Amino acid sequence: MIIENTGLNGLQSDLAHLDESAEQLGFVRWQWEYYRATYDLKLEDAATKSEYFLRINTRAVEGKLENPNTVLEIEHVYIGKATFPHGLEYESPIPQPLMSVANQRLEKLKQLLA
Repeated sequence: MIIENTGLNGLQSDLAHLDESAEQLGFVRWQWEYYRATYDLKLEDAATKSEYFLRINTRAVEGKLENPNTVLEIEHVYIGKATFPHGLEYESPIPQPLMSVANQRLEKLKQLLA
């Protein structure tokens, strides 16, 4: 599910600052190539032991990801349920406690990047 109105879409940051800020909040830069990067935060539903991932997609607007001064722009923010063996399913409902955590982390990230 795409999370709308986060205030993050279109926000720009250099790679080094975005990596540091995201890492402080538990995000990991998993998938990346020269012009795109994805930051994921793993969340677990204690009741069902299901895993969910809060995902932030970015694209380089200046430079390539091998350079810490590269400027990235946040494109979309998603949350999805992990599926076996390697995937996310974006149609499942997200438990409210996890959505609360997700929204809190996104707000903190917005503050760190502002």
